[in-house]
Amino acid sequence: MEEGQLQFQHESVLLNELVDSVQPKSGGIYVDCTVGGGGHTERLLQLSSPDGVVIGLDQDENALVHARERLAQHGTRLRLIHENFRRIAEVVSELRVGPVDGVVFDLGVSSPQFDVAERGFSYKADAKLDMRMDQTHGITAAEMVNGFEESRLVRVFFEYGEEKFSKSIARAIVRERAKEPIVTTGRLADIIRSAIPAPARRTGPHPARRVFQALRIAVNDELGALDEALDGAFQVLSSGGRLAVITFHSLEDKIVKHRFVDWCKGCECPPEFPVCVCGKKPRAMLVSRKAITPSEVELSRNQRSRSAKLRIVEKY
Repeated sequence: MEEGQLQFQHESVLLNELVDSVQPKSGGIYVDCTVGGGGHTERLLQLSSPDGVVIGLDQDENALVHARERLAQHGTRLRLIHENFRRIAEVVSELRVGPVDGVVFDLGVSSPQFDVAERGFSYKADAKLDMRMDQTHGITAAEMVNGFEESRLVRVFFEYGEEKFSKSIARAIVRERAKEPIVTTGRLADIIRSAIPAPARRTGPHPARRVFQALRIAVNDELGALDEALDGAFQVLSSGGRLAVITFHSLEDKIVKHRFVDWCKGCECPPEFPVCVCGKKPRAMLVSRKAITPSEVELSRNQRSRSAKLRIVEKY
């Protein structure tokens, strides 16, 4: 297990801010929808001691193996479930523990998933092109790259990666896969690099970064899962319960921000109506009107936190 522990050394982003925002208390019930390295889960357990319960979800079995060992001293107060967080409502119902007092999400990919080449997330090392969070099922990035039509690849790269050279990259992939299937991260990164104009390659991040992000999001249906999970999380919250979400890119943050605003919005009648006839009332309130971002101290310690945004809502 020593090797597994090394693979899952991961610094939790906005650790105190995320966990403290749901106001953990003894006897409370909390759900960590993204166990990852276990940092947020551990703090939830500590702050809800001695008899609070934490349900931890993760679709990565490696993360759960590590968390189970790291947090073993908490015994039955911790319940770890191998499941996609889109099923949070079903999990809480099956465990018969709801409603819950707080739900947290950290939507960043754990450092070990990026750093361990075999997972196929990174363009920095040559490995099998996989990118599945849950390696027990689902389509791989290699199957996507070799099987999608050119127009579909363009749409994935542009919509999920905001890649302005989507068309030329997709065209190059289709041309190269006709010669030989693209099955490694190294070959895909080389193809992407060759499809981007030289001036654009000289500045900014690695030329393959946006495409790799887009493929990861598509392979794991991250945005669809988040959309379902937010509704499920809100459904299982008790009155006064809080939902806190850390996002790492604009597509995620847009979904979270709009959903929170919708929950907090009341009457939708046209302004010329003298009285409300729609009857819609706010279902929640924003705990912080602006997103919370990492401090300068955290940024200097962990550059991966630079794009993190925390939003919090409290259910009426």
